[in-house]
Amino acid sequence: QVRLEESGGGLVEVGGSLTLSCVDSGRAFVRNAMGWFRQAPGKEREIVASINWSGDGTYYRNSVRGRFTISRDNVKGTVSLQMSSLKPEDTAVYFCAADSRHGRVIVVEELFDYWGQGTQVTVSS
Repeated sequence: QVRLEESGGGLVEVGGSLTLSCVDSGRAFVRNAMGWFRQAPGKEREIVASINWSGDGTYYRNSVRGRFTISRDNVKGTVSLQMSSLKPEDTAVYFCAADSRHGRVIVVEELFDYWGQGTQVTVSS
């Protein structure tokens, strides 16, 4: 059964770091685009970063560029999001997602058709 499972969320102080991990059980998406999204309370879900199937192409939203790094390990079937210099506005539930139909970098949320359950990240000031 195809499943994405996130881990690594938690409570961190402003300026701190966290690394989120997403496990693609069964390695179903090693040839597909993957992405990290987040949804803060009262706000719409937004893309944070995405990566192509080979890992050599990435996209970051402006507010996280230079602070977050997305990477993947297709042998292990994992996608990671390293987050540093965290700010209170980074507080959100973070979701891992896969686009089962494309391998290039994808930034359109509607194209991601497999989703994890999410992991909470809270940045305290």
